[in-house]
Amino acid sequence: MAAAKNFTFICGSDDFLVGRLGQQRFDALAAEASDEFSREVLNGFAANVGEVETTLSRFRESVQTVPMFGGRRVIWLKDVNFLADTVTGRAESTLQLVEDLQQVLQSVNPDETAVLVTAAPVDRRRSFPKWCEKNADFTLVGGDEGDGALEAVVLAEAQAVGAALSPDAARLLLAKIGGNTRLLVEEVHKLATYVGIGETIQDTHVAELTPNVAEGDFFEAAEAFFSGDLQWTLAALQRHFFSGGDARPVISALQNRNRILLQVRALVDAGDVRVGPRGLDGFAKAQAAHAGKFAGVTEKSSYHLFTQNPWYLGKLAGSAKLPTLRRLIDNQQEFIGAFEEITRRAHEQEEVLREMTVRCLAVT
Repeated sequence: MAAAKNFTFICGSDDFLVGRLGQQRFDALAAEASDEFSREVLNGFAANVGEVETTLSRFRESVQTVPMFGGRRVIWLKDVNFLADTVTGRAESTLQLVEDLQQVLQSVNPDETAVLVTAAPVDRRRSFPKWCEKNADFTLVGGDEGDGALEAVVLAEAQAVGAALSPDAARLLLAKIGGNTRLLVEEVHKLATYVGIGETIQDTHVAELTPNVAEGDFFEAAEAFFSGDLQWTLAALQRHFFSGGDARPVISALQNRNRILLQVRALVDAGDVRVGPRGLDGFAKAQAAHAGKFAGVTEKSSYHLFTQNPWYLGKLAGSAKLPTLRRLIDNQQEFIGAFEEITRRAHEQEEVLREMTVRCLAVT
């Protein structure tokens, strides 16, 4: 039988997921403690080296404290942030303090004191996390960063609450919510409650029930506009302004979507890509062919087609008939004109956008 580890170490890139699992572990350990005085929670968040020193000094004292009434003590050092690749985390003084922390953890007697450490984010290239992986009850939450890791999170969360997510639903949820893990988890719970236990959450459910909080590209007005449906677009604008909305975010969403479609249309007309049932066929080949024009540009932007999610691009291009290049250029001019117009007619923003919409979509 393997010997018990001296302490428990939970880490990951997302503080919400790490903290949630940490709370579950702490509650389980605390349930075994004889009284509330045997449980202690220490905040590991530090803004500078001085706070790191203060935090670890308190932790050392806590670990070395003898329980007043006997029994096993439970100590949780939570929200540790000085193990990340930051100015504080890279400081020589911090690295020395982390070495001292390692010695304290090495000396813990798990029969007398249960120690839990939760940290996010963590630079796993350093020696301390590697040491923890070998010597602690170690858990890495969420794996690496990126859309793939977030998709795994939402799929696992759906499974945990007794539901399932279709692949398109998971991707659409990520596109609408973005990288906010807390909101993603809450949305999965809401959608699972809506469809019922054992049912599958479809992209239609996400489109209907999930708010647009990521980048504004999923405003209903933008969806309606680029579907070519004039009545739906006018109704969406009415709902937007009825709830107190402003014209600027709508114009921004339209411009962002139009910029992307302009680039897609240019590639389609050049024969580099083709809109197919699975998205943009030939996208990877086109990306490699045009990589030199975007050398050193990595930030996600509607000006840079190849920073966009290929599935998302295929969804945009395939959701309705792709407009002609001339129509897309005319759209962009109309958006600019509408923005200039609302500066002159600040109290008639809805009317300005309705007029713009009619000019764009009522073209015969």
